[in-house]
Amino acid sequence: MDIIVLNSIDNVAVALNPLTAGQEFFINNKKITAAKDIAMGHKIALFDIPIGKELIKYGYSIGIASIDIKAGDHVHSHNLKTNLSDNLEYTYAPAFLKTEASKQGDFMGFKRPNGKVGIRNEIWIIPTVGCVNSIGNLIAIETKSMIKGSVTGVYCFPHPYGCSQLGEDHENTQKALSGLINHPNAGGVLVLGLGCENNSIAEMRAKLGDFDENRIKFLNCQDYDDEIKIGIDLINELITIAQNDTREQVSTSELIIGLKCGGSDGLSGITANPLVGAFTNRIITEGGSAILTEVPEMFGAETILMNRCKDEKIFKKTVNLINNFKDYFRKHNQPIYENPSPGNKEGGITTLEDKALGCTQKAGTATVVDVLDYGEALTESGLNLLNSPGNDLVASTALAAGGAHIIMFTTGRGTPFGSPVPTIKISSNTALYEKKQNWIDFDAGSIATGASIDDVTAELYTYIIKLANGEQLTKTEQNEIRDMAIFRSGVTL
Repeated sequence: MDIIVLNSIDNVAVALNPLTAGQEFFINNKKITAAKDIAMGHKIALFDIPIGKELIKYGYSIGIASIDIKAGDHVHSHNLKTNLSDNLEYTYAPAFLKTEASKQGDFMGFKRPNGKVGIRNEIWIIPTVGCVNSIGNLIAIETKSMIKGSVTGVYCFPHPYGCSQLGEDHENTQKALSGLINHPNAGGVLVLGLGCENNSIAEMRAKLGDFDENRIKFLNCQDYDDEIKIGIDLINELITIAQNDTREQVSTSELIIGLKCGGSDGLSGITANPLVGAFTNRIITEGGSAILTEVPEMFGAETILMNRCKDEKIFKKTVNLINNFKDYFRKHNQPIYENPSPGNKEGGITTLEDKALGCTQKAGTATVVDVLDYGEALTESGLNLLNSPGNDLVASTALAAGGAHIIMFTTGRGTPFGSPVPTIKISSNTALYEKKQNWIDFDAGSIATGASIDDVTAELYTYIIKLANGEQLTKTEQNEIRDMAIFRSGVTL
């Protein structure tokens, strides 16, 4: 099969393999001839589409024809443009599926004293300010030889913020760092400060709420003659406590999965994203949770999510999530709908509607139960939406700070980045999986060549449970790639 029609009302199909000019296809007994070579993941017109008429993919509009399009034409940026406008009126029209709870699975996790469950038992160093990043990295290097028991690593998460910030940016830094400090994948945390920063240790302590002082230690570097020695001693104390933590059988209802995509291509919305959506459906019916973010990449498909909100209160929170992010673009005099990246377009995605309809498939068909602000931790089991931009590092850090144990990252182009929590790279096409074995963890490309999505979902589920058990490490963990980035939008002093 060289092309696929995703919905019976679509007027475009997607190339599953490169097409050559003159190649013929039969769709519902109608012959379609490719007018030119068309790359894998790109769209081909099934009918004549006059200028100004909508292009339909996934059963939804992905924009309008900017010129007359003939059946067999390549459909892309040269003849398709977005039909989105800046201001929309939203009406709540509930259209969610009632799903029955299914039998819960289990995995071996670390039960924390505060009731949370972690899937890793690591020691983290969290700088309050970028000035001490190098100190944190040195302490992490010097203490790796001390690792013992069930502790699997010491990791520092450097960032450039924590000082010279005002208002919302300052608060975002504190919220993101607080979320990581409280994350259950860490058996112990050293909060590393300088001593003169805006984001002082005193402020961070106040932001943390109740915490275990045996598991969270603090160090102001300016207070000591040899801050590295003191830091090593504190890490040793944390390891001594955490080394005795053991894995226990816990329900999959404890799992929180972060949903993210990046470097998407024309197959992402056909293979990898629907696969993750099927997994999301399964983990939520087992009582677990998923967090979907990348708000700008919801534009064009937001009404699908809005109509899946559990009630009008959550619907209104979702409307505010969308409109506030549009206001953020306007505040900086930036176009709202110029989202698909050069890599997206090269891979076959044309408009933001095209991208959003593929992106939101990662959330499956689950009901939206809550909307989280940036840096806010998940409290309601089920599908949550999270306020964060689409940037891979920023969004993944926000997902981790929100409580995600694991991030499922779908990609058609590939990327080596990691995040503070295990980050699974799921390729939309097999060629990428075979080429980048050092980046990609799981191949969804087999779905494009006839594999059953149910079978591949079962395979992915088994992989995730092994990952949660600690039997499996992601490629980013194997390569010791741990990145983080914090959302900022304002002035730097």
